[in-house]
Amino acid sequence: MRQDGFRAEEIDTSRPHPARIYDYLLGGKDNYEVDQRAGDELAAAAPEVRIGLRANRAFLRRAVRHVVSSGVRQILDIGTGLPTSPNVQEIAHETAPDVRVAYVDNDPIVKAHADALLSRSGTTSVVLADLRDPRAIVDHPDVRQVIDFDEPVALLLVAILHFLTDADNPQQVVATLRDALPSGSFLVLSHATGDFADRSDAQAVYNRATATLNLRSRTEVERFFTGFELVEPGLAQVPFWRPDTPPPARSDEIGFYGGVARKTG
Repeated sequence: MRQDGFRAEEIDTSRPHPARIYDYLLGGKDNYEVDQRAGDELAAAAPEVRIGLRANRAFLRRAVRHVVSSGVRQILDIGTGLPTSPNVQEIAHETAPDVRVAYVDNDPIVKAHADALLSRSGTTSVVLADLRDPRAIVDHPDVRQVIDFDEPVALLLVAILHFLTDADNPQQVVATLRDALPSGSFLVLSHATGDFADRSDAQAVYNRATATLNLRSRTEVERFFTGFELVEPGLAQVPFWRPDTPPPARSDEIGFYGGVARKTG
């Protein structure tokens, strides 16, 4: 059986998947033993990983509140991962109940869980697609069902671009998505980095997963914001982007950059 271009037998549960590792490290239950082993290996290789993922999730919450408070009423969340409460829709609706959200992920298991758990009231869609083909995402009928690209959109690329290799041309991927957005749209982006510690052992864990981990420097991450204007405080380690509570212990070790930027042209 084929659904959105994937056959059921293409669902790979023999290797860890980044979304399920993330779910496990956040304390979720939608993962397999292979994901749990990978998560434990990752935590051993990078002891701050659990606080880092929680800090990244908190950055997502603050960033969504910011873009919705700025007037955006539609969100395109690519690489959404397994639904974790509060999800993007719930966060956005705390500020504005009329926000529409299109979720996109390339894991059929993620889509199945999202279909079961997320509201399908006409203001939300869940799409199975791959970030490596950004044009297909923009043109997907289920994305277009809830996203009007003539009006400002908040594009979320949170903890996803580091799973694209340089051969995947992530700069062009982001540029294609950027060019589909009208003026007044926002980019919310976070990305893993090795700037604060040697994380080659953590990268090795993902070499056995369905996607490799490609750490990038601050300068490389900043390039993804080409064509956007970063809002204050610019690109920062995620615990230090507009914190609303004291940053957790060891925050200076967290290898995630995050930023929010607005398209003005």
